Amino acid sequence: MTVDDADGAAAEGDDDPLALRLEQLILGAERRYTPFQAARAAGVSMELASRFWRAMGFADIGQAKALTEADVLALRRLAGLVEAGLLSEPMAVQVARSTGQTTARLADWQIDSFLEGLTEPQEPGMTRTEMTYPLIELLLPELEEFLVYVWRRQLAAATGRVVQAQDDAEMVDRRLAVGFADLVGFTRLTRRLEEEELGELVEAFETTAADLVAAHGGRLIKTLGDEVLYSADDAGIAAEIGLRLIETMTHDETMPELRVGIAFGTVTTRMGDVFGTTVNLASRLTSIAPKDAVLVDGAFAEELSRTGEAPISEAEEALAAKERDGADPGYRFALQPMWQRPVRGLGVVEPWLLSRRG
Repeated sequence: MTVDDADGAAAEGDDDPLALRLEQLILGAERRYTPFQAARAAGVSMELASRFWRAMGFADIGQAKALTEADVLALRRLAGLVEAGLLSEPMAVQVARSTGQTTARLADWQIDSFLEGLTEPQEPGMTRTEMTYPLIELLLPELEEFLVYVWRRQLAAATGRVVQAQDDAEMVDRRLAVGFADLVGFTRLTRRLEEEELGELVEAFETTAADLVAAHGGRLIKTLGDEVLYSADDAGIAAEIGLRLIETMTHDETMPELRVGIAFGTVTTRMGDVFGTTVNLASRLTSIAPKDAVLVDGAFAEELSRTGEAPISEAEEALAAKERDGADPGYRFALQPMWQRPVRGLGVVEPWLLSRRG
């Protein structure tokens, strides 16, 4: 019933010979089935096949003959996981949706950026369109191998985090540090900068943020142009990432000011994203944070204190120094309480200004 936009256009009679050749090269098979025939060959109902295809983000094509053996095999595999009891039907649909959304974004980026860059300057006498086929022919197996490698690495890391959870409930509703980093005055920049300049700024910000988050042991949840969302199991890691982001952006004259908000608490994870009051609080803290500063909530401050990363009061710092015979307690971070203030939808919040000691 469904397939991607290119197939949908071709199925409506807008067949382009090069587009069809590229499709066959990428899919590795010719069109053989209508959606009804593919569902029947896979041994699944048309209703279930439609749910899977729509979850993967494929456009409706009616009953055009546009599907391949690979489409049949994918249906058979998903349905087989359900029949074997390894996945429930709603979970199988969720797997299809998360995979479709992630790979759609990846494919768009590769075509819009990677291939466009490789085809400039163009070979004499060849258009960019004509160069696309040999480039994809060369790149396809390499990119496929690399995609599987990265996916396996990420899967291994995610599995490790799950098995270290304290109990079953913690696997879904976990206590995490969640941080937002937001470029200040981005709306004004969109009116002042040319599209290409704005694109370069956003790409530089996202790349820098992603590198810093990964390098210090956090997880990049998503990027939203002028904002990034990240998480960390450890409050100290989240604090280090937030301060590093500020320090790095401050030394880049091309970047506007940055503000960061971090909260600690129970977080619900779904399809690689995070939800809940803790996430909302981190977002609100970001909106009220001073420029080039990190603002955290009380629970985050308490967690830093509990783990010995920062004193939550002068008395605590003095006690720690006394216990060490007057030596520096070795705190990494400093916390300064700010004025309590009402935060929309979350009541009264007492934020803390986070800084690096010394």
